[in-house]
Amino acid sequence: MIRDDKRVPVPPNDDDAAADPADSADSADSELSAMTDPHQDRLMIVRGRDRRRTERTAMPDDVPAQSPANKASEQERAAHVREDAADLRDGLADLREDAVHLREDAATSREQDIGTAETKQAASNDHMATLLQANEGLVVSTIEAHILTEQLQATQAQLEHAKLAAEKANLAKSKFLSSMSHELRTPLNAILGFAQLLEVGSPPPTAAQTVRLQQITQAGWYLLDLINDILDLAVVESGKLSLSLEPVLLIDIMRECEFMIEPQSQQRGIQISFPPFDPAWQVNVDRVRVKQALINLLSNAVKYNRENGTVEVRCSRVSPERIRISIKDSGVGLPPHQLEQLFQPFNRLGQEHGSVEGTGIGLVVTKQLVEQMGGAIGVESAVGVGSEFWIELNVDTMPHLATGNPLPAKCAPQTRENTMLRTLLYVEDNPANLLLVEHIIEDHTQLHMLSARDGNQGIALARTHIPDVILMDINLPGMSGIEALKVLHDDPITAYIPVIALSANAMPCDIEKGLKAGFFNYLTKPIKVSAFMEALDKALACSEQN
Repeated sequence: MIRDDKRVPVPPNDDDAAADPADSADSADSELSAMTDPHQDRLMIVRGRDRRRTERTAMPDDVPAQSPANKASEQERAAHVREDAADLRDGLADLREDAVHLREDAATSREQDIGTAETKQAASNDHMATLLQANEGLVVSTIEAHILTEQLQATQAQLEHAKLAAEKANLAKSKFLSSMSHELRTPLNAILGFAQLLEVGSPPPTAAQTVRLQQITQAGWYLLDLINDILDLAVVESGKLSLSLEPVLLIDIMRECEFMIEPQSQQRGIQISFPPFDPAWQVNVDRVRVKQALINLLSNAVKYNRENGTVEVRCSRVSPERIRISIKDSGVGLPPHQLEQLFQPFNRLGQEHGSVEGTGIGLVVTKQLVEQMGGAIGVESAVGVGSEFWIELNVDTMPHLATGNPLPAKCAPQTRENTMLRTLLYVEDNPANLLLVEHIIEDHTQLHMLSARDGNQGIALARTHIPDVILMDINLPGMSGIEALKVLHDDPITAYIPVIALSANAMPCDIEKGLKAGFFNYLTKPIKVSAFMEALDKALACSEQN
């Protein structure tokens, strides 16, 4: 670089004094540099000065002054530079303004971001609190569910225990009733059996004796009815009632019921009518149980009727699937509040102190029997007019022959014209029962009776004498009647002999068990002499065929 103190002086020029374009440009550059970067203010100004000095120093002393054209060009260039500088200043101002706006926007955006972040954080905190609360609730619910599960399991265990206890109680009750029935039926068999023999004995009883005998038999049969009702109620309540549904002609059932209720109605002077109906109607029922239900309703219609009253029994087809049997009496009738209590066990509806005997069990058993056969029962009553009980039974529509009154075995009775001696073996450990049967058959000279006190003795006598018919008690010492029957059936010598069970075990399950074991018939104590002789005749007829 050429130092300032060695520069060649230039003579003053008016044009130079007026305006040096280079100086103007350098001045503008210096100003621009100062405006552009305040921190480099000195440096840029020095650079401008150095530039002028350099340019001026480089000019030889003998260079002639610039021409007007050159000056104009320099001035024009300086003007452009000034314009550029102005533009730059304007641009810098805009940049500053933009920078201010950017800072403001950045501040606003930062505030918004902070606000958004705070909002999100608050929402996140709320969500977290909600989750924590939900989790706490879930934990509580889980604990409560666990507690409820334990309580439910405990309740189920208690129910199961209660169920087992109830089943044991029912079983114990059934065993007790069965045992009690057996113990009551055994003496009743002797009481009623000998009373029946006295009524038909020779010489015949006097009028006074006849009245007394009637009182004995009536009380005995009533006691038997009570025993049967209690047993039936126990069986029905236990749910172990066994029914044998089959197609039966309705007219046969109604004739049997009419025959059975006639003595009771005649005794009280009650007139019973059975209007005719289609004899081809048949119902799907248990023959024994439907008669039990109808006899109970007929008996109530007679017992609770007025003196010389009436009972009307009608059978009608109420639908293609149902037959209704209605029993209408002329009794005192029942008020509505008593109708609601009619089918409650042991509820006699205020008749406890009346003259009519009863237990309040019969209607309950009747309702259960009818409903378990698929039927229905109902009643309509008016005080002072009477009551009408009805049952509806299912019609049997299958194209098969309805059954009549079946025999207990395949052999049909035949009239015997010969008088050959027949042997009857009775296996029984109760002396009164042995004596009763001995007295029953003593007028039948063609019958000879052997007796045994236990099963083993009975089997030995059967193998020795080959009797025509065997009567067998069930509860025997040492060996039961069913076990003795099996031994007899397994022996070819005695296998064909008809064996009749004669037992005080009168529960339906006992009867069913005996018939399945192979007894020719199953009679329960106390016996009716006429029914006993009928069963004995059928067994003797079967023995003849064998």
